[in-house]
Amino acid sequence: MKILVCISHVPDTTSKINFSNGDSEFDTNGVSFVINPNDEFGLTRAIWFQEQQGANVTVVNVGGPETEATLRKALAIGANEAIRVNANPTDGFFVAKQLAEVIKNGGYDLVIAGKESLDYNGGMVPGMIAGITGMNFLNSCTDVKVDGTSVTASREIDGGKETVSTSLPLIIGGQKGLVEEKDLRIPNMRGIMTARTKALTILEPVDASVNTKAVKFEKPAPKSAVKLISPDNLDELISLLHNEAKVI
Repeated sequence: MKILVCISHVPDTTSKINFSNGDSEFDTNGVSFVINPNDEFGLTRAIWFQEQQGANVTVVNVGGPETEATLRKALAIGANEAIRVNANPTDGFFVAKQLAEVIKNGGYDLVIAGKESLDYNGGMVPGMIAGITGMNFLNSCTDVKVDGTSVTASREIDGGKETVSTSLPLIIGGQKGLVEEKDLRIPNMRGIMTARTKALTILEPVDASVNTKAVKFEKPAPKSAVKLISPDNLDELISLLHNEAKVI
């Protein structure tokens, strides 16, 4: 089984976020980047298939040279090889078009992508890839089992979970639950050294339209100061809850 894991290169949640050029661009200065958490769950599940069923695992990213450290981490975790599409990931459709081309040329059986990325939370790329390639698609997956070409998967729905069956080739939008957090892997020294010898292929992008553009970014408004009310002054508390907080 050939598995392709789509990797997003996203800011660490502990990084301080700023914008430049009139708040129209994300400022990467001083920002640490990591594997998108939803993608990391998918990668760990793919490594499980590698160990249990002999799957070959490739990771892919659409981005510039700055993303190669993230791909090398994925290789250190256990992926067999990596692909970087040398392009700025301008919008969801553009990224999906590049990934669909990689899938078409690679003959992958299972494609695992995070259901959304931590930075823009668009949640559109996995479904777009399925639409372009015509492959089966399941989103919000929390478990997946493969037996030959048959697949059984669990996914979150409103108010519960459902179990579905389908067949390969398949694209899934994965999330927490594909593996437990305790099963996520930290690269050891052997993995880091081995990653340096694994293939990292750089591909030039195919032509694709860019349908959306970020016009302006805006940080959430800072939280207002906390007002402490004496427990003996219920009238003021009720007034504030009614007139300012507007919760009663």
